[in-house]
Amino acid sequence: MLRTSVLSSGSKGNANLIFTDDTYLLLDAGLSAKKLYSAMEAIEVDPTKLNGVIISHEHSDHVNGAGILSRKLNIPLYFSQETYSRCCSKIGNLNREPVFFKVGDDFLIRDILVTSFTSSHDAIDSSNFLFEQVNNPNQKLAIATDLGFATKLLIEKIKEATTLIIESNHDEVVLLTGSYPWELKQRVKSTRGHLSNKQAVGVVSQIIHNRLANLILAHLSEINNTPELALKEMTNYLNEIKSEVKLFVANQHKPTPIIKV
Repeated sequence: MLRTSVLSSGSKGNANLIFTDDTYLLLDAGLSAKKLYSAMEAIEVDPTKLNGVIISHEHSDHVNGAGILSRKLNIPLYFSQETYSRCCSKIGNLNREPVFFKVGDDFLIRDILVTSFTSSHDAIDSSNFLFEQVNNPNQKLAIATDLGFATKLLIEKIKEATTLIIESNHDEVVLLTGSYPWELKQRVKSTRGHLSNKQAVGVVSQIIHNRLANLILAHLSEINNTPELALKEMTNYLNEIKSEVKLFVANQHKPTPIIKV
């Protein structure tokens, strides 16, 4: 059975746990190793079971703890070559050689099949992912954060997800009337920035189906959003269509429960 927990999500650090009985992976490690250990222990998962860390892109809130975690546990890090070239100085020397994948390819880590696909973000080779357990086609986990808009490719890749972790970064009014400099506001709402609450609803409206069991709103801005605003926007839509999908909001400071994909 494939399971997941968003250990931490937001501009101060991101990490997603994806695991089966035999394989434990992180997507991104933007927190210190100490905080990652603490988050995993909070959901009663032994951090020493980790088999590897996949890096989505080079921004610090996705890679800060990756190097130390790799050295501490002697586990490989998975990157695209372009992403590694941009963050190798933050990662530091590794005991294990990096494992490179090409964005757009599928690759297997033990019994988890990972499908990578490009995301529209201001990074060199940013990617989103679909996770499946080998020989278990009934569970599909899609993780789509750090993207400025929903491409046709994104919709195609995530349309059969049974659990979706989707960015709901900002409320458009709060962003535009808030304290950010205009240049930063432009970056956030650009096609290479972050999805708003309304845009998250737009994505879900294109892929909603009866087998989508869980929906997790992620990468919320602590300045330009609140959990209440993100929840309200998505809940209004789900109530409109009478969907029974379970809705969660990922937190910067504590992990979500373990969710069966």
